[in-house]
Amino acid sequence: MQPLRIKSISEFHRLKKLPKPEHPLISVVNVATLKRGHETEPVNFVFDFYSISLKRNCNAKFKYGQQQYDFDEGTMFFISPNQIFGVEPNKSDVSKQSGWMLLIHPDFLWNTSLAKKIKQCEYFDYSVHEALFLSEKEETIIAGVMQNIQQEYHSNIDKFSQNVIIAQLELLLTYSERFYERQFITRKISSHQLLTRLEAILSEYFNSEDLIKKGLPAVQDIAKELNVSPNYLSGLLKVLTGQSTQQHIHDRLIEKAKEKLSTTNLSVSEIAYELGFEHPQSFSKLFKTKTKLSPLEFRRSFN
Repeated sequence: MQPLRIKSISEFHRLKKLPKPEHPLISVVNVATLKRGHETEPVNFVFDFYSISLKRNCNAKFKYGQQQYDFDEGTMFFISPNQIFGVEPNKSDVSKQSGWMLLIHPDFLWNTSLAKKIKQCEYFDYSVHEALFLSEKEETIIAGVMQNIQQEYHSNIDKFSQNVIIAQLELLLTYSERFYERQFITRKISSHQLLTRLEAILSEYFNSEDLIKKGLPAVQDIAKELNVSPNYLSGLLKVLTGQSTQQHIHDRLIEKAKEKLSTTNLSVSEIAYELGFEHPQSFSKLFKTKTKLSPLEFRRSFN
């Protein structure tokens, strides 16, 4: 299905039969004012701008990545330019839908500190089933920031307007990061189940012939097997363990290397090959970075 590309915020307003935006590069839309479109079949979209949504009781299912999600409680999700997402209309009561959509064109951020910062926000690459679930208090805070942005560009534009809006956007992103970290912690059962599954996948991989055949497992492949996005997995692991997915993979590799160095007579080159390294020097460098010892120094410590 060819996605429908929405190139501007003005085009989005026309599509949703909204009044012309007061600012061409930024808009806050009250979800309650959105009317049901004529679409009866699922539609894929691509925006040329950022979208930050806080939605409840929407009249559609959203598909991002390979997962579907019903917004029946206060949730947020983040879409960056050129990301594909799908909307599947349903027959729910549109009068009950509520929330806010914040649309920001990258040009609005040009030559500001936020232009770089927003690209570093990992949650823009999370999937919809990794949405941010908000408490009532958190939802009120986010809605308040969005309304502040709306009020600012509704006022007479002056030389301070952009700086005020940028400051509110930075506040919104900081709150989002805080609330995501809270979610990682409060959803401990599901989070630790994911960690347990990760450890099982790595154990199976490192105890098979896959290392020799395929080399180290890629973060993307591990995340796909866990049915989460790579950034979500690393973000979760950093909160739970203080380490990224890549660091977990390297730690498991070093455990396996120590085992081989201390219990076999294989040369360092042979061990490097069995661990999926094409060049023994790369293995030795990683081992020393992690343990402060070369492979041979580690082996000698057992003799």
